[in-house]
Amino acid sequence: MVKTRKKFYVSMTDKFMSGWGRAEGKINKYVIGVNSYEEAQTIKKKARSRPEMKYINIRNRKPYYNKRRFFVSRKNWEDLGDCWKV
Repeated sequence: MVKTRKKFYVSMTDKFMSGWGRAEGKINKYVIGVNSYEEAQTIKKKARSRPEMKYINIRNRKPYYNKRRFFVSRKNWEDLGDCWKV
């Protein structure tokens, strides 16, 4: 039996990027895939310190958003800069 790692997702609304650019007329959701609950807690803590990030949630399933209303930016823990990890 192969043991699979549990994946978590931290989702948030990026108020700064919403409504313009690629998210013109839409709400920009930022979703970060992480490999552990501890990584998710780190991302959540960093997101709370950023004034443009609202509605921050940790999920154990990949979130889905309606494409007509939301523009979704997705990243993985490995792709993030130090400003999210430290």
